[in-house]
Amino acid sequence: VQLQAYGGGLVQAGGSLRLSCEDPGRAFSNLAIAWFRQAPGKEREFVAATTWNGGYTYYADSVKGRFSISRDNTKSMVYLQMNSLKPEDTAVYYCAPRVAAERPGFDSWGQGTLVTVSS
Repeated sequence: VQLQAYGGGLVQAGGSLRLSCEDPGRAFSNLAIAWFRQAPGKEREFVAATTWNGGYTYYADSVKGRFSISRDNTKSMVYLQMNSLKPEDTAVYYCAPRVAAERPGFDSWGQGTLVTVSS
């Protein structure tokens, strides 16, 4: 079962968006979940991650201080609050179990959600 990301859209630089990641099969509540993104013409990159209970969070340097990841295991949801958005944050955002997604050959990305930040 793939995780499903949604909540993207078009926003002006400096604006905010909150992305949601749904676990429809309720299969990943005991796993670390991460957000990744892929900008046009670039490789997919790590954005943020949370441990299974939300006790620890991790961020790419490029988003530290602007993005915040959280999760609600009672709802099987993971969120990415994105503030102070920049044009370079424009990308398709995906969520996935972190450990599996960081292994070579992982291809269960599920649907992503497009975030476009205009200058």
